Amino acid sequence: MKHSVNAWALVLAGGEGIRLQRITRNIHGIAVPKQFCSLQGGPSLLQEALQRASTVAPMQRVCTVVAEQHRQWWTAMLAYLPQANIIVQPQNRGTAHGILLPLIRIGDRDPNATVVILPADHYVRDEDIMTACLRRAAELANADRDSIHLLGIEPDEPDTELGYILPASRARDDAANVVRFFEKPTADRARALVEQGAMWNSFIMAASVQALLGLFDASFATTKAAMRGSEGAAIDNVYRDLPSVDFSRDILQGNESLLKVLRVPHCGWTDLGTVKRVELTLRHLQDEDIGPTRRPYFPTHLNLADQYARLNRNRDFTARFSRVDLRA
Repeated sequence: MKHSVNAWALVLAGGEGIRLQRITRNIHGIAVPKQFCSLQGGPSLLQEALQRASTVAPMQRVCTVVAEQHRQWWTAMLAYLPQANIIVQPQNRGTAHGILLPLIRIGDRDPNATVVILPADHYVRDEDIMTACLRRAAELANADRDSIHLLGIEPDEPDTELGYILPASRARDDAANVVRFFEKPTADRARALVEQGAMWNSFIMAASVQALLGLFDASFATTKAAMRGSEGAAIDNVYRDLPSVDFSRDILQGNESLLKVLRVPHCGWTDLGTVKRVELTLRHLQDEDIGPTRRPYFPTHLNLADQYARLNRNRDFTARFSRVDLRA
């Protein structure tokens, strides 16, 4: 496959998936992080994200960041990746550190890298549309080495569970400046944002590795120096005292002048961060008659569709499910 720029891809797969644990417990009662589950019996969400990443970067430049405590799930799943492309966090210290560590590793290997960052918990119905936008974002980031290009999803409807990016213009084929972020707005605010041209925040972005590292200001200087070149027990020591830092809230917000957003047309995108998001996605698939037969079956992967159906048939679970706040 020919790639238009010298891009790297980074798949974020180190999270615990706490909000989905009601439907991700296996027969032993162990909560399997969502990225190692499948939606409908096909490849895991992580495998699908890696495949998505490979449309914008060759496999030798596709990396993923994972957690040491999840080794039992990712070891076999990532066996085909170069060992240096699997960046292992000894502990989870928030999405900021989960991005910083692999950026340092990539930057050390290729200081001129253009990096596309993708989470491992997304579903995309029309992958061709997403592929075209990923490649376009990489091209824009390669040409503009100082800006961070975010992918904003054209909303299907107002949604209070998702974050929004308000652009400075409604440009469709080019990137627009970012005015402001809105995280999980009220229903009225979500409707108003959609009318103003706001897009769902996909947390997918592309930028030069130097621009991304530049987001981490002087307060991260010690951490960056400690992470660089640290392996084994040394990186364990670095992580032991790190605070938890959120990349969106603590890093991106406040740096809007460095950000641009590229509009992604309707492509059936959603994140699978909550039980409600899984439920809505499965309903859309059912309504559109998109079944699991289009993908190979992986019996070793926990199947979110089966888990949801099984638990929803349980009367006690149904009673609880009707009372819980699905936005949690």
